[in-house]
Amino acid sequence: MNTETSAYIDDHFPQFEPELREELAEIAEIRNIPAGETLMRTGQNIRSTVLVAEGRLKLYREGHDEGEIFMYYLEPGSACALSMVCSQQQETSGVMLKAIEDSTVILIPVKYMENFMQRYKGWYNFVVETYRDRFEELLTLIDHIAFRAMDERLVYYLDNQREKLHTSKLHITHSEIATDLHSSREVISRLLKKLEQQGKVKLHRQYIEML
Repeated sequence: MNTETSAYIDDHFPQFEPELREELAEIAEIRNIPAGETLMRTGQNIRSTVLVAEGRLKLYREGHDEGEIFMYYLEPGSACALSMVCSQQQETSGVMLKAIEDSTVILIPVKYMENFMQRYKGWYNFVVETYRDRFEELLTLIDHIAFRAMDERLVYYLDNQREKLHTSKLHITHSEIATDLHSSREVISRLLKKLEQQGKVKLHRQYIEML
């Protein structure tokens, strides 16, 4: 048994049965992903289920015009929902998964997924809960895209960043925000300036401060 893998699993997935954690430690691979590196690309065959042990990753949906839109974060203790239901089929990814800070992931071969669903209630509950959480996040995303103006989407995005990153000082560029919201840098810069005039943010050279 790989003691490093076992420690990651015990620390971040204590809800799994002891037998499941032991089995995962035998078959899983630990991979360190540097910030900025892409772990999964659109159209790529899914060979492993991704569990996050450390760091933070972003999941994007890419468009036909090579643009992309931010969907949600994956944080320690969470998993990529798309990779959890693949078993023997040659499924391909419909999303891109990128590390936004140095991260450590646990990769589990997809061939074990169906077996785990049948044998372990802890895994079954984890999969169901993961899909429920992701579904709720996607509903929120659809609501903002379909029914809210870009300025409202920007405020929600910044609030979400503050909550997820646990800081009011957001080290993120206007271009990165524009990419995440599928907008242009010029539009985002104009809206941020408007928010600054309203006293909601303060724009610094290297970061955006939420007030």
